[in-house]
Amino acid sequence: MLSRATRYLARHEPRTDWRLHIKSSAGAFLGVLVVGGLSAWSGLPLLIAPLGPTALLMFAQPEIAPSQPVAIFAGYFLGATFASIMEVAFPGSWWAAVLAVGLVMLTMLMLRVTHPPAAAVPLVVYSSPIAPQVLFLVMLTACVVLTGLALAWHRIPPRVGYPRWSPAEPETP
Repeated sequence: MLSRATRYLARHEPRTDWRLHIKSSAGAFLGVLVVGGLSAWSGLPLLIAPLGPTALLMFAQPEIAPSQPVAIFAGYFLGATFASIMEVAFPGSWWAAVLAVGLVMLTMLMLRVTHPPAAAVPLVVYSSPIAPQVLFLVMLTACVVLTGLALAWHRIPPRVGYPRWSPAEPETP
């Protein structure tokens, strides 16, 4: 019985030097801080919930596919697109927001640009409607700021290769 329980409790992330955790956390904090400061300065609603997990992925796990700039930009573009379409077609409708989440996930998977935090964009728009033109500006600005900071941050020792320049080889079944 104990072995079954341990399968659910096993951690799958490799051990990492605590100094890398401090560097990663500081980078993510700085990224969200800059986006928040830019939001306060500009008056744009840049500080949205999905950016927290995006910062975590970019700064703490820069080697994985969802952390790559193409996944981040495409994911947020798809999130903003489906959120805007559903909000315009069915304003304030919870089921349209849920449908948009599903469409964002499906499209990201089909295009191989999966960025899980971006699937939350339709829920953000449902809970506090943002005009489509503002939503696209918010997403683009936040992505540019976080990606630019991640590119610079990962060059601070210990250096990390970001972005990953060559795609992973596909696995053969």
